[in-house]
Amino acid sequence: MRAFHENVQRAGPAATASYSLIGGILLLGGLGYVADNAWGTSPWGLLIGLGLGIVSGFYAIVKSTLGPR
Repeated sequence: MRAFHENVQRAGPAATASYSLIGGILLLGGLGYVADNAWGTSPWGLLIGLGLGIVSGFYAIVKSTLGPR
């Protein structure tokens, strides 16, 4: 049981970063989709939202991999 607990603690930052990537893509992509429907700018809002979500998600992954300096 102790080994499982240690594995979960070590995987914490990687899991958080992966959830940040998925959450950023879904949230910002969704906001872009809503903006497209509201303003009739399809597909630009969705593309910009997805791009920003990917960039912010990868930033979180890099930040968690490098750790504090």
